[in-house]
Amino acid sequence: MNPDLTPTPPADAQPKGPSNLRLRVIWGALAAALLVGCTFGGPISFAVFFAAVQAVILKEFYRIMRAGGHKPAFWIGLAVGVLIFLTINLAVGYGHYAKLFGWPAGATGYPPLAALPQSMAGQSSAWLLLATGALSAVNWLAGAMLVLLVVVLREVLLWPNSGHPFLNIGATITGLLYVSLPMALLSLIAFGSGHFEPGRVFCLIFFVWAADTGAYFAGKNFGKHKLAPSISPGKTWEGWAGGAALTLIVGWAAGYFLPDIPLSHRLVAAGVVAVFGPLGDLAESMLKRSAGVKDSGTFLPGHGGLLDRFDAFLLVLPVLALLQILVG
Repeated sequence: MNPDLTPTPPADAQPKGPSNLRLRVIWGALAAALLVGCTFGGPISFAVFFAAVQAVILKEFYRIMRAGGHKPAFWIGLAVGVLIFLTINLAVGYGHYAKLFGWPAGATGYPPLAALPQSMAGQSSAWLLLATGALSAVNWLAGAMLVLLVVVLREVLLWPNSGHPFLNIGATITGLLYVSLPMALLSLIAFGSGHFEPGRVFCLIFFVWAADTGAYFAGKNFGKHKLAPSISPGKTWEGWAGGAALTLIVGWAAGYFLPDIPLSHRLVAAGVVAVFGPLGDLAESMLKRSAGVKDSGTFLPGHGGLLDRFDAFLLVLPVLALLQILVG
């Protein structure tokens, strides 16, 4: 009997898995569908989805910190981050949730005015607003001190195996300030008009997408002058200008989909994204370079981590939230 003379195919001729481009398309489509479905599915699905997104981003931040030699309080940080997001979401959307679940609510929403001393009940609305704001600030300060106490206690219990205890505490708190608090402010955008408006959130996402897309194509075709070569050699001033121009164009065009938002407000929001979005991207690049990490994670195959996708939001959202509070 003759032996089988069919040559064995080389290793590189074996069937391969999906290409990187195919992975990007598949996972990008799935992520986009989930994002749209949860955002427009109502305030509860919005809160659950972005609380989870915030937790994954914070996890990736702590992973980068660990790569840099720090030991942040991983699980404590994740728990506090989710609590921060849900607390702010409840605070700004309390009126909606009160109607939905039949909860008590005062004239100013959350917290109910019944929680204030009776001596304030007959005072002016400005005094009541000041009182509720002060009460809220005291509550947040008390919560922050409790978190600090818990992470300090953790370092005491782990000493001396924790390495540099106060650097670990700093890494834990920085993650909450850099990731959790800004992402929680997304709820302020969603409920900025007094009721849940997912279109505002999606408009912001399109602004960030426009800034990235415009910067990529303008930088690729016209980029000559480096924006921050020591942090991100590929970014150019020409790319930034292209991203800013496309973002402003999208801000103008968004009026066809969100006619209730004045043009001036849309252009201001687009301008904030055009300026602070690239700064957020540079901040994350600086973070990764300082820790010797290429990607923030592998949560989305072909796309990297969620921190890579939401880095612009981390500096854009605080500015937009401040403008929302000041001018409505």
